[in-house]
Amino acid sequence: MHRIAFQLGPLTVTWYGVLVALGFYLGAWTAARRAPRAGIAPERVWELLPWTVLGGILGARLLYVATYWRRDFSGQPWWEVVAVWHGGLVFYGGFLGASLATIVWARVKRERLWAVADVMAPSLALGHALGRLGCLMNGCCYGRPCGLPWAIRFPKHHETQGLPVHPVQLYEAGLNFALFAALAWLFRRRRFDGQVFAAYLLAYAVARGAVEFFRGDYPAYTLGVLTPAHGVSSLLLAAGLALYFVLRPRKGKAPPAAA
Repeated sequence: MHRIAFQLGPLTVTWYGVLVALGFYLGAWTAARRAPRAGIAPERVWELLPWTVLGGILGARLLYVATYWRRDFSGQPWWEVVAVWHGGLVFYGGFLGASLATIVWARVKRERLWAVADVMAPSLALGHALGRLGCLMNGCCYGRPCGLPWAIRFPKHHETQGLPVHPVQLYEAGLNFALFAALAWLFRRRRFDGQVFAAYLLAYAVARGAVEFFRGDYPAYTLGVLTPAHGVSSLLLAAGLALYFVLRPRKGKAPPAAA
C-alpha cells in the first residue's frame, strides 16, 4: 500500500490517480488504433474521451458516496464528497455514467452506437485492470481475511488491521487483462455491431460476480456473502444476453464492414 506517487509543490499525486488516468489514456489509445476496422475515424475516439471521463467519474463517485455514506461521509465536511483524489470510485457507477455519456455523444455526432461500443469494449477491460492496480496501491476495495499463501497484508492502521486478506484487486486486474486480450481477439472476428460489447457484458458480469465473494470492504452483506455488485452483475448478465440476441444478424443480413 503506497498511496503517494510524488509531490509537486503543495500538490500530492497519488498512485490511484496516476493509474486511473493511465487507464483512460491507454484505453483511448488502443481504441483509436482499433477504430478504423469498424469504419470509425481514430480522432472520433479522442473526441469521445472527455465525455466518458466526465460521465465515468461522476457516475463512479455518486455510487460510491451512496454505498458508503454512513461509513465514510456521515459527519465529514461536504467537500469530502467530491474528493475523488482520495480514492472512492465504484466501477459499476462509472460504467453506467460513461455509457450514458457515450449514448449522448453518439447521437450528437451521428455515429453508429454499437460499432462505437465494440471499439471501446476491450479498452474498458484494459482501463479497469489498471484502475484495480490503483485500488491496491490505495488500499481500497480490499478482500476478506484468509490464510492462503498469496494473502497480502495492509498496514495495521488500515481497516483490515494488518490481517492477511485476499488480494482481490489483483484477482480482478488479472481477469480484466485476460478479458482485454480475449475481446481484442474477438473484435477482429466479430460478425455484427454490438457483438464485442455484449461479450464484454457477459464475461465481466461472471468475472465480477466470482471476485465479489472474496470482497471484504462492504458495510453490509446479504446472506453473509452477497454484495450489491452481485445484483448489478446479474442485471449486466441479463443485458448482455438480451443485447446479443437482439443485435445478432438474421439470415441474409451482411456482417459489419472490416478494414
